[in-house]
Amino acid sequence: MKFIKSFFLMVLVVGLSACKSSESVSNNSESGKETATEQSVDNDSGMSTAEMEALYWARQDSARMNFTKADVKFMTGMIAHHAQALIMSRLAPENNASPQIQTLAARIINAQKDEIRSMQTWLRDRDQPVPEVHIEGLNLMIHGLGEDHMKMDHTNMAGMLSPAQLKELSEATGDEFDRLYLKYMIDHHKGAVTMVTKLFDTDGAAQDDAAFRLASDIQVDQRTEIDRMQLMLDRMTAANGQ
Repeated sequence: MKFIKSFFLMVLVVGLSACKSSESVSNNSESGKETATEQSVDNDSGMSTAEMEALYWARQDSARMNFTKADVKFMTGMIAHHAQALIMSRLAPENNASPQIQTLAARIINAQKDEIRSMQTWLRDRDQPVPEVHIEGLNLMIHGLGEDHMKMDHTNMAGMLSPAQLKELSEATGDEFDRLYLKYMIDHHKGAVTMVTKLFDTDGAAQDDAAFRLASDIQVDQRTEIDRMQLMLDRMTAANGQ
């Protein structure tokens, strides 16, 4: 952040200085008696460091306010969507999943946690309610949304597993767990891609740079993992002669 701010301020100074360059050259040619200090003042933007920093933060605040209700709904919903992937993936070690599936599940847990934190930060920076994730076994609770902090039914979101499907996955072990995990996680990831597509199709949505980057990263990552998991599932099916 310090580097970005310093770079912005430097660009700001250069830009403002350019507006005065012709005048400075003219003044210098008429009077060769300027001191080094006077030349320095004449060549800068005329703004103090404090004024430039204030302008920088004002522009940052303005950029952060360029969001819509659709952006907020997406971030809030995707946090819950990602949280269910954590529930699914935490089952892998205790349900005797194969080493490959356990590695995949661990990678998904790390990625989803990072993205949840990023989306929470995005909401917090824009003074929006920030969902806090609480997981108890197979139950997902979202706090921090006012009256909606109670246990919520998120199964209406694209790709979300029903309670019955979660129970089925939790009771499977070994190869059957591997198969169900891949099948359900592929569907789950496809649901996330659908949510991103819906956001991008909404007029005025995702104009906020950070929201666009977050949604784009989620879309790319989920599609990549879908391809990887589909390949694993196809190989498993072929090996079992199914």
